[in-house]
Amino acid sequence: MPIITEGLTFDDVLLIPQRSEVSSRKDVDTSTPLTPKIKLAIPIVSANMDTVTEAPMAAAMAQQGGLGIIHRFMSIEDQVSQVLKVKRLEGLIIKNPYTIGPHITLAEAREIMDRYGTSVLVVDRRRKLLGILTARDLRFEHNFKKPVFQAMTKGKKLITGSPAITIERAEALLHKHRIEKLPLVDRQGRLVGLITSKDLIKRTKFPAATKDEQGRLRVGAAIGVKEGFLERAKALIEAEVDLLVVDIAHGHSELAIEAVKAVKKRFPKIEVMAGNVATPEGVRDLQTAGADAVKVGVGPGSVCTTRIVAGSGYPQLSAIMNCARAAKVPLVADGGIRYPGDIAKALAAGAQTVMIGNLLAGTDESPGSLITKDGRRYKLYRGMAGVGANLAKKDAEGNEVEDQLLLDEMTPEGIDALVPYRGTIKEVLRQLVGGLRSGMSYSGARNIKELQRKARFVRLTPAGIAESHAHDVKEL
Repeated sequence: MPIITEGLTFDDVLLIPQRSEVSSRKDVDTSTPLTPKIKLAIPIVSANMDTVTEAPMAAAMAQQGGLGIIHRFMSIEDQVSQVLKVKRLEGLIIKNPYTIGPHITLAEAREIMDRYGTSVLVVDRRRKLLGILTARDLRFEHNFKKPVFQAMTKGKKLITGSPAITIERAEALLHKHRIEKLPLVDRQGRLVGLITSKDLIKRTKFPAATKDEQGRLRVGAAIGVKEGFLERAKALIEAEVDLLVVDIAHGHSELAIEAVKAVKKRFPKIEVMAGNVATPEGVRDLQTAGADAVKVGVGPGSVCTTRIVAGSGYPQLSAIMNCARAAKVPLVADGGIRYPGDIAKALAAGAQTVMIGNLLAGTDESPGSLITKDGRRYKLYRGMAGVGANLAKKDAEGNEVEDQLLLDEMTPEGIDALVPYRGTIKEVLRQLVGGLRSGMSYSGARNIKELQRKARFVRLTPAGIAESHAHDVKEL
């Protein structure tokens, strides 16, 4: 006979307030490891869903101190392009700036500049720097058939620096000459890098940003477990992605375990997150396979119907607590976060970070356009095991599969839905992290490790749950 155990989720419990020496929630440290090598200033990761995370979301998350995981429901080339957009957005030195040859036409050059949204450096075949072409050079140009070398900034007007230049010296040159880009050249005049004024400004604007050793924003990307996943992993690693996420609904499966082993064997230096699991055994098997972080959560997401369709899952709070007992690597609580207080509960239960979809899907930075319905604004949000997402994946893979055939073959475990428009990711994260800081201070915790050590839970009755929410009033 099966054994029945008890499982609780976030609404079933509260953190018990305790004596606290934290005088202000600003004194709380929310930094945490996502993996042993990647540390975040805030314990929040955006979900690898096609209505949540592409380059704009990933970049915004990293700037705020979190991390974004770019979804895999696109071609390898498109996913690599998304990663590159994030990696090129900031950096102390851009090592591979966009370049063109001197003999292409201005029309061709303008197309390249429009595609990447930036100026371009002009080099010869040996990468010797010849000039720079900016929007200012093209502003009043009428003849776009002439070659680039006739319009580019060159000669004494071209200001450059050495590869060993300091940030202070670079700032001084940019200011003195009123320029926005400083190419770096070696003694032979060959291009070796680029420093931009925008990147220097961003260093002060986003002091808590999640960055790599070269000062570039960190970004993660998802891969699958079936044919072609190693090819996708290789391309993403060549694009210098910081983290690979082995993306599968049932992470405690041979497919997931073997995929993690294969990735770590072929690319031992890359950080790998795997999941999703809901048991200590699942955590043990994935970390033994080589996972550097494990995602916990089967069925708690707002657009996930696995628990109804398959009758399988585990209440999220208990899943986190059980998995934490076996974890030797950081845990990521994936799904079920509806309020800031849920983040505090998830971390107190043993997770190091949380992965969020719903609360981030309605922001400016999430993919898709705003939809107006009944006078209110929304954005599309859908489960990745649903019909819409799977059709999108088939389309991205270039498979000519009839929609009806696919519908006949699959049993959806997710739905398509609308979520309210929530403004910018910065404001949403401010609310979420602010609630987390308050929750930690109520438990007398100055950091997440202390929260996990001090936290005490009380179980609620249905009346207690009702009492926790606004009641007996008419909300404005």
